[in-house]
Amino acid sequence: MDSLKHLLYDYLVSVGTTETMAKYLNMLALFLVLIIIALLIDFITRKILLNIFSRFANKTKSNFDDILISNKAPRNIAHIIPLLIALEFIPVVFSDFDYAENIVEKGLQVFAIILTLWIVRSFLNTLKDYFKTLPRLKDKPIDSFIQVFMIFAWVVGAFSAFAIVTDTEIWAYFTALGAASAVIILVFKDTILGFVASIQVSINDMVRIGDWITFEKYGADGDVIEINLATVKVQNFDKTITTIPTYALISDSFKNWRGMEDSDGRRIKRALNIKLDSIRYISKNEIDKLKKIELISSYLETRQKDIEDYNIQNNINKDLLLNGRNLTNIGVFRKYLETYVEQHSAINKDMMIMVRQLSPTTQGIPLEIYAFSSDKRWKNYEYIMSDIFDHLIAAVPYFNLEIFELPNNSSFLEK
Repeated sequence: MDSLKHLLYDYLVSVGTTETMAKYLNMLALFLVLIIIALLIDFITRKILLNIFSRFANKTKSNFDDILISNKAPRNIAHIIPLLIALEFIPVVFSDFDYAENIVEKGLQVFAIILTLWIVRSFLNTLKDYFKTLPRLKDKPIDSFIQVFMIFAWVVGAFSAFAIVTDTEIWAYFTALGAASAVIILVFKDTILGFVASIQVSINDMVRIGDWITFEKYGADGDVIEINLATVKVQNFDKTITTIPTYALISDSFKNWRGMEDSDGRRIKRALNIKLDSIRYISKNEIDKLKKIELISSYLETRQKDIEDYNIQNNINKDLLLNGRNLTNIGVFRKYLETYVEQHSAINKDMMIMVRQLSPTTQGIPLEIYAFSSDKRWKNYEYIMSDIFDHLIAAVPYFNLEIFELPNNSSFLEK
């Protein structure tokens, strides 16, 4: 080591160079040699480590090592050896320049901290990407927890670097944190809220990556593609991205469609508004005409017989339709709706099927269909629902009923 300190110094002095200049030239020469050697060793070490990791990754079934390579972990680890060599030979290079030696050593120590953070980040990102490949964990907010560890590592690293630069014990800074805790909480408020929210979201299984959610407050309606410490990213169905604060998931109300996607069907809940003045009792002749409709012919036969038997037994005067028991056009139509939906091939027969009459409104009386389509895919679901209502809207006139609609220009034309 001692012989290396003045590798060129004696020669430069012997050829007439001043001692001061000889010291500077000797230091610069040694420094350049050290940089070249460090870069060369870094290159060789990186190649060797990448080769070893690649061969090992090819022999294993797990994709963890492949992800480790893609996150540059071997490359970052390779920097350790040249860094140690540099730290070892810095006293030799700057033997005649104590002040410069101190600065360069501190710089290398700070770089060592940064390199450690790079390695930690590579491993954390590898864990994050690997966990996302596991079926049990791929829909969990792994990003949030990784970010918390990374923030903690960067904070410790920053304090450590500052302690090295200022020649102060690191524990002195952590002691001062107690006094500054209020300021720290204020600065990292969103981070703390996001971390707490991530834990609650994960524990309560409120949202998973891949869930379809609707968050009206933020205009989000689509699939969750990322959950991290500060935000939740939702890709809307128009392919736009909506960013939602993570803590909003526990502070505000939103709709998660996972229950529908996990069920055996997707709900159809839509009504036809029937004009009130088109509703009336139907006569025997009209019933006979409606018997030609195959879906309700047997129902009308049975129902008509039951009503006639009741009216005869109770000696009902049928000169007026209002007396006794009667069929109405809306009642028969409601039965037709129910039978049609029950027999539709795209409706799940094992789930609720119902046609109900809702309270009359200023826009008529709603007949609501409540059922579940077997196909839950959005496009197919919309097609099934449209197919059902295309048929039912066209069937309304056959029962001498009318669908309510607001007056338009044609309503005022002379007929």
